[in-house]
Amino acid sequence: MSMTLRKRAVLAAGGLALVAALAWAFSPRPLAVQTAAVTRGLYEQAIEEDGRTRLRERWVLSAPVAGRLQRITLREGDAVAEGDTVAWLQPGAAPLLDARTERQNRAQREAAAAAVQRALATEAQARTAREQAELAERRSAQLAAQGFVSATQRDADRLNTHAARQGLEAASAAVRMAREDLVRAEAALAPPAAALPLSRAGGQAPLRLRAPHGGQVLAVPLTSETSVAAGTALLEIGDLRQLEVVAELLTADAVQARAGAPVQIDRWGGETPLRGRVRRVEPAGYTKVSALGVEEQRVKVLIDIDPDQPAAAALGDGWRVGLRILTLRQTDALQLPVAALFPRPDAPDPQGRAMAVYTVDAEGHARLRPVTLGGRNGQQAWLRDGLAAGATVIVYPPAGLTEGARVQARTP
Repeated sequence: MSMTLRKRAVLAAGGLALVAALAWAFSPRPLAVQTAAVTRGLYEQAIEEDGRTRLRERWVLSAPVAGRLQRITLREGDAVAEGDTVAWLQPGAAPLLDARTERQNRAQREAAAAAVQRALATEAQARTAREQAELAERRSAQLAAQGFVSATQRDADRLNTHAARQGLEAASAAVRMAREDLVRAEAALAPPAAALPLSRAGGQAPLRLRAPHGGQVLAVPLTSETSVAAGTALLEIGDLRQLEVVAELLTADAVQARAGAPVQIDRWGGETPLRGRVRRVEPAGYTKVSALGVEEQRVKVLIDIDPDQPAAAALGDGWRVGLRILTLRQTDALQLPVAALFPRPDAPDPQGRAMAVYTVDAEGHARLRPVTLGGRNGQQAWLRDGLAAGATVIVYPPAGLTEGARVQARTP
């Protein structure tokens, strides 16, 4: 009898073990998911785009009269100072003027004289603007020392002073160019024998062509001795200390790139990024076809490079750079990965701020939680409310995930 009871006990235990094994085999498994934690920290939102450098001002030296150009020895990259002799031009014989041409030349001389007066007035305005900018910078420095002005306003005043000084330099160069145009117009009215200086041999002496502004030679279109017509471009000069960056942004992004916004300039070839600020967003947009054949509305944004960066001297005209224009900065912000977000099915939001996430509770179950966003970038999203720091969210939630489902964090 004891053997019979023992066999029955063994069979019962085996049956229970089999039932338990079948129950375990057919019970639902926890869904393996990838998780991340909600954290606090610095949140930044920026526009990333490519740009190119360009000179604010460039000066093109052209032939004042027709003649024989002697060989130009300067080459691209050579430094020149204002007033340096850069070329020699042997003028051709001046033609006799008829009455109609003489009247035209007189009108050009009057126009050139008026251009000189206009350039002088512009120079005076630029000088006044520089003095106002310098005065504002000095006042800003005094108030900043007392704690009444922010560092951002002080940087803006310093950049305005730098821009005003460059504007005065450009206005002074315009005065010199206008005076040269007046000399050219007066020479066109002079008699053939007196229009140009004579050499000791009795012929016309070559004209000395001088650099209108200091800087570096950018282009030399004609390197050999040749005959040129009046107005032919002979030399292009630019000051590489007056570089700016031009970016072509989508119009929707350009609305956020306000004047004065800080800019990080990278991928320019140097070891460290450069600093800059948005100076102007041009008011007129244009249509540009992308590489995929899509028509896009874009607008040009002009960016000033901070002048107190020695590394910026390595940049040249027309160089490609990477830009990161900061549009939003929030300290001590709640953040979570963008991949954890999905639209709320119960509250459609065209602005994309009413979103939802799945969190994991202490028992390992998924819980649907609505959240409100303050912004998002390519990797992180800024939470205004809905979660607390330290909460665990599910990243890339599977399509079959539902409220209350058992989940298990996937091992990395």
